[in-house]
Amino acid sequence: MKKIITLILFIFALSIYLLINNKQCSNKQAKKYLINSKNYCLLTASNQEQWEKGLMFYKKPVNFDGMIFIFPNKETRSFWNKNTYLDLDLYWMNEDKIVGKSFLPSILKSENLVTISSEEEINRVVEIVK
Repeated sequence: MKKIITLILFIFALSIYLLINNKQCSNKQAKKYLINSKNYCLLTASNQEQWEKGLMFYKKPVNFDGMIFIFPNKETRSFWNKNTYLDLDLYWMNEDKIVGKSFLPSILKSENLVTISSEEEINRVVEIVK
């Protein structure tokens, strides 16, 4: 009897876990990415125009978790908070490996332009809205 109850509880817990981690992105332009063992719904920036604009001009609430910047080559990257009204955590990445993390405050919070750079050459950056 104990084994049956344990099995039922395990199946129930597994079902809840799969239900929570299998959520779809409410923003149809966002895609799910797994970063640091957590699923995020991210917009994708994969060309020059998208890289330059990023999350500028967005204000809360937003229906996505952030943006992933995918670059064709590895180099030191710099990001700034011009016209950025969201506080952001930045993950500096080589392919799918996180090699650093930085915080970029909104222009409203910093009241001045803030520029941050990766400490090494990278080809992806993920901005997560705080």
